[in-house]
Amino acid sequence: VRSCCVDGTPPSDPAGELDIWLDAAHLSDMPALRTFAAALERDGTAVRAALTTSWSNGQAEGQISRLKMLKRTMYGRADFPLIRRRILLAA
Repeated sequence: VRSCCVDGTPPSDPAGELDIWLDAAHLSDMPALRTFAAALERDGTAVRAALTTSWSNGQAEGQISRLKMLKRTMYGRADFPLIRRRILLAA
């Protein structure tokens, strides 16, 4: 598990390093590690994109969390039009 990034610096070819790590994980005698590697391979396109591009969905996740918090604080106190108005004003 630690062989992927031992010295703390990111690899020069993250997708290639991932393939090497996945091959080693499939040969591991730890069932949980083999299952994790299989799950990464099933979603391989997204995993490789996350390693090689600078794009992030952090902004969207932050907005969703903020909207959920507003919904939780208004639950049981207001009807839908007020919650809608508050969400639109907060955006």
